[in-house]
Amino acid sequence: MFSQFNFLIYLTPWEIFLIILDITVVSFVIYKAIMLIKGTRAVQLIKGLFVLIIAFFISDLLQLTTVNWFLQQIQLLIVVALPIVFQPELRRALEQLGRGKIFSGSMTYLGVEDRSRLINELVRSVQALSKNKFGALIVIENETGLSDFIETGVNVDGAVSAELLVNIFVPNTPLHDGAVIVRGDRIAAAGCFLPLTDSPYLSKQLGTRHRAALGVTETSDCVVIVVSEETGTISVAHDGELTRYLEEKNLKEMLEDVLLTKQNNNTSVFNIFRRSS
Repeated sequence: MFSQFNFLIYLTPWEIFLIILDITVVSFVIYKAIMLIKGTRAVQLIKGLFVLIIAFFISDLLQLTTVNWFLQQIQLLIVVALPIVFQPELRRALEQLGRGKIFSGSMTYLGVEDRSRLINELVRSVQALSKNKFGALIVIENETGLSDFIETGVNVDGAVSAELLVNIFVPNTPLHDGAVIVRGDRIAAAGCFLPLTDSPYLSKQLGTRHRAALGVTETSDCVVIVVSEETGTISVAHDGELTRYLEEKNLKEMLEDVLLTKQNNNTSVFNIFRRSS
């Protein structure tokens, strides 16, 4: 085994330094690329690519001729599609490079206690919003990053608290019409724009907030809390489904199920790409 590295004894200290520098630079670039995409929906696409690559090698190993031929045919399609699919991430990378933000740190995960505190603050704020009939749209980022939508709003970067959330959604204030996006235990941005659902089965009684809540949960695993401005009704959207007429107890149970129970049971091999929710 060590014979493979015998060539190192013939290298000068300068050449060894250059090799180490070369490996370090490449490793850093790969690390930053992972940090860049782990905050976006591109993470799920990367997982899909890994599945296709693994399937290709398994089909070749087991001599599954038809499967292997099919996977070879879609290689060109993947190469052509990648720049289109990852266009937002490529644009963001160039922007961050120009601003010098490519060297910024990454997010950290939340422990169970921090998640519990977050849920309590969310429930407390929603109760106050509902009581005063303040329309609200609160998005809690999960494993799928929402950086694309965060960039459409106003940066806040403040600790989640019931008082701050209620103040954001007070009618006739600059940010009350958009969505608040929560990342970790902080409000990342407010006044954000979300995609509207195209579902034809949604009740005509539901307005833009509910359609936006469903729209963003159809493309990510986030949790969205909606407070109706007309009735004060509390709803939660998750996995493209909307649950309405929630009370404080039901709301807390739903948030705990998604943000605590499911997170604790997650053992995905792709955890390296995860972003804290």
